[in-house]
Amino acid sequence: MQPAEIRRWLLREIVPRILPFADAATTELPLSRLLRLALFQGSVGMTMVLLYGTLNRVMVVEMAVPAWLVSLMVALPVLFAPLRALIGFRSDVHRSAFGLRRVPYIWFGSLMQFGGLAIMPFALLLLAEGGNVHPIVGQLGAAVAFLLAGAGLHTTQTAGLALATDIAPKASRPRVVALLFVALQLSMLGSALLFGLLLTDFSQLRLIQVIQGAAVAAMVLNVVALWKQEAVNRERAAQCRREREAGVPLPPFRETWRRFIEAGRTLRLLVALGLGTAGFTMQEILLEPYGAEVLGLTVAETTRLTAIWAFGTLTAFALAARALSRGADTYRLSATGVLVGIVAFTAVVFSDPLQSPWLFRAGALLIGFGGGLFAVGTLTAAMNMAGDGAHSGLALGAWGAVQATAYGVGIAFGGALRDVIAMFAAEGVFGPVLMGPAVGYAVVYHLEILLLFATLIAIGPLVTHGGGNSARSSTQFGIAELP
Repeated sequence: MQPAEIRRWLLREIVPRILPFADAATTELPLSRLLRLALFQGSVGMTMVLLYGTLNRVMVVEMAVPAWLVSLMVALPVLFAPLRALIGFRSDVHRSAFGLRRVPYIWFGSLMQFGGLAIMPFALLLLAEGGNVHPIVGQLGAAVAFLLAGAGLHTTQTAGLALATDIAPKASRPRVVALLFVALQLSMLGSALLFGLLLTDFSQLRLIQVIQGAAVAAMVLNVVALWKQEAVNRERAAQCRREREAGVPLPPFRETWRRFIEAGRTLRLLVALGLGTAGFTMQEILLEPYGAEVLGLTVAETTRLTAIWAFGTLTAFALAARALSRGADTYRLSATGVLVGIVAFTAVVFSDPLQSPWLFRAGALLIGFGGGLFAVGTLTAAMNMAGDGAHSGLALGAWGAVQATAYGVGIAFGGALRDVIAMFAAEGVFGPVLMGPAVGYAVVYHLEILLLFATLIAIGPLVTHGGGNSARSSTQFGIAELP
């Protein structure tokens, strides 16, 4: 067989059997084009791992930057997250000479990603060592680098998801978006392993090479992903030209947002999304330390928790797809994920008195599984907000804004709460019984359980009133068999 025939055979016969949501491909959106589009999620996942994981550890341990300053820098990209709804809206109504809506935002988001990552290593060196400059220079440089990279990340992902909904047929849009989130999960796993391998022998030169290599990779992935994805729309371009010449103003965001929130049960869904996301993510940086401090797990054993959690998440995507393809209600699916999360955190809490590492691992698996069901359900419901696709940017931007903000705030608050409670417990404020290292973690886990119960209260009326039934006709997921 010729190389071209082998490639076509792989794309037609092999890839659809092993790739989750590969059957999202259609005649209008073939699998090769869909996989290429998913590359922008590769750049987003890589940047997220770098900002929230790798650099977090490197700055604290290898570069001896104060932990409070590191937390502040890592939190800066979250400040941009609430603007995702505005970004999505602006891409919906963008006026272009070529009739393009999403490509300009993906392009400028890519430039911000590249710029932030390109200057980041030098800003971090100034932050750690200072040299002959005032410390404020390094702090400002690092702040600008993190903010630029975070802004680019959010802009690229919001416009990219909206582009995916634009070019996909209506019946397969939710499947396409779900495939993109699977690509995000795989990208984060692969990036974490690669960065860990490259930084095994840490040096400042190696750090510069890794971060700037990531900047180039992010730019290349985004350019390849958007290449010829959004077609030139001459009718839209002519309409935009007429509106500009007539001085027609763009629709006001505030009014559009008000109508969007008042439509259906949008506000209740977004409240449930925020509560549920915070409930699932407050433990994000606590599971591994909990396993080490409380259960005595080794570094290798705690490192495997990420793989266990990721396996649970991907399994949830697969089962959710199968359920939705059979007409399952999106809100009921989300509520099921929340219930699984409550059981998961209960297992983690009881792993301490029972001294059961296996119960702890089961809890980590169920956290990933429940979070995956919740993410798929709420994401599908958000897709239904877009209606005919005219406001897909606003709908996905609103989903992303709430999800990303709750994610960042949840992680920051969870870590801070654990430290404060642990300090009080060590001083004996809670009595001699509650002085162990598990007290701070237990408070956070119990708070997460309460947040998940609050999520059930918020989403309950949507389930009981059949709020997701109307979406069944347009949410036929479907999934190839997993090996």
